[in-house]
Amino acid sequence: MSIRQLPDTLINQIAAGEVVERPASVVKELVENALDAGATRVDVDLEEGGVRLVRIRDDGGGMAPGDLPLAVSRHATSKIASLDDLEAVATLGFRGEALPSIASVSRLRIVSRRAADEHGAALAVDGGRVGEVTPKPHPQGTTVEVRDLFFNVPARRKFLRAERTELGHIEEWLRSLALARPDVELRVSHNGKPARRYRGGGALFSDERLHETLGAEFAKHALRVEHEGAGLRLHGWIAQPAYSRASADQQYLYVNGRAIRDRSVAHAVRQAYADVLYHGRQPAYVLFLELDPHRVDVNVHPAKHEVRFRDARLVHDFVYRSLHDALAGTRAGLQQAPAQAPGTQPAFAAGAGAGGAVSWQPSARDQSGLALRVEEARAGYAALYGAPGTGGPGAPAGAVATPMPAHDDAAPPPLGYALAQLHGIYILSQCADGLVVVDMHAAHERIGYEKLKAAHDSEGLRTQPLLVPQTVAVSEREAEVAERESATLAELGFEVTRAGPQSLLLRAVPALLAEGDTEALLRDVLADLREHGASRRVAGARDELLSTMACHGAVRANRRLTVPEMNALLRQMEETERSGQCNHGRPTWARFGLSEIDRWFMRGR
Repeated sequence: MSIRQLPDTLINQIAAGEVVERPASVVKELVENALDAGATRVDVDLEEGGVRLVRIRDDGGGMAPGDLPLAVSRHATSKIASLDDLEAVATLGFRGEALPSIASVSRLRIVSRRAADEHGAALAVDGGRVGEVTPKPHPQGTTVEVRDLFFNVPARRKFLRAERTELGHIEEWLRSLALARPDVELRVSHNGKPARRYRGGGALFSDERLHETLGAEFAKHALRVEHEGAGLRLHGWIAQPAYSRASADQQYLYVNGRAIRDRSVAHAVRQAYADVLYHGRQPAYVLFLELDPHRVDVNVHPAKHEVRFRDARLVHDFVYRSLHDALAGTRAGLQQAPAQAPGTQPAFAAGAGAGGAVSWQPSARDQSGLALRVEEARAGYAALYGAPGTGGPGAPAGAVATPMPAHDDAAPPPLGYALAQLHGIYILSQCADGLVVVDMHAAHERIGYEKLKAAHDSEGLRTQPLLVPQTVAVSEREAEVAERESATLAELGFEVTRAGPQSLLLRAVPALLAEGDTEALLRDVLADLREHGASRRVAGARDELLSTMACHGAVRANRRLTVPEMNALLRQMEETERSGQCNHGRPTWARFGLSEIDRWFMRGR
């Protein structure tokens, strides 16, 4: 077959295949155009999950009548005028492909008016056939109506899912947008009925917007992140490890305000959580990364879902370090002030320190009644159970109770003071607002683990030369990475030289891991360096070994502890980084508020 020029209709439908996947794609492109036009309110009207109708109305700047035919022409845009503009895109849309692509596979109608115009103008496009511009009454702004998506491409329409599924994709994208643009009011209706409304006029860190998009539980466990350096700024929320997910359904990343997916950043987040998250669980986060537009290329994906960073390694390390340090501040008993629903008062107030450090503040009720409660508990336990550690004649099986020590301070520390040991496994402690239960083995395991890491880090990463250098067979790409990243490998404890096109000579390995499978570890490190420009494989393997050592050194179940020993463990937990979880990601403690305990026994009813 000879080479021929494709007709415009087929060109537009090929482009539509890249841009328009489903009704949610249409909503995304049209709403982004509205935001670029300066809209402060956007109405989204849908029928049959967007398949029958998508109508987007905005109060933005509008378009001149003569611009309407250009708006549905390929590669016609008001946002790019030069190569410099393309290299520093600051708008959500810029290619000029969305409207012509959508128009080629639907029945599209645009009505728009600028503030200075006497009336609006309308243009209809039916399956790519452009009509005439006609006068039309319209308030300032633009309305784009898309009917019968894929009516002229039956093969594409067959791949659409059920109405509820397609609507779900639209709602998820709008939720993502609402998180990033709380200043814009979004109103959604489906099949003629109001479905959702996001109020506008809010600030970026709006507690109300966080509640209405991701729910009270995420807001309750959210840690505020704010870090800046090397021309990068990362801010937003990450969920505490206790709030983990079975899937990655609450992971939102924005680069210069654009919602994107990036494997390198996702990898950095997973690495930051690696030490505190239970196996198989997913972290939840809403993160905004800001940098010079010249340092990120947004023109790498037809639907603008992905970007390419000019300094990918720097971005990866910056995100990892920022989140790693924030999570290090999640000490047991101290938690970030949850994002409160309007009218409520947080029980914990965030401090100004780095890493989400906070100060504990007792309520007025706690301050007034705490001393009396402590003294009553002390006297009661002394009478019931006798001397410390004996259990007393009336003590229930499996419980070791001891009198509470006298304390002069009106407010106890965050984890309170130990009351008893339950079944040789848990420490029961009275805190200002109720009861704290601590898994003593898990808690001691984390304390020992962090001490081992600190001790090892202070000595530096020592290497151990191999008695006989080891030849490692690798792919040519891996050999090139090893040659290029020899300095990085040396920092990780490997002395590696290239021995041939597909072979390496390993002369030294990290001393702590010398007895393990260092060849497999080296391959994993090379794979990370090739994929992400960075690797924590060595640190991860080291941490796994230290974690095992800490586990064996931690207090075991059924070991009876005295009150001073229990209190010493509680104080160490409050001072140890990441002490809210054990080395395997399990929680080390739980708090039960006095009001919750009152409900158990129906007090006050």
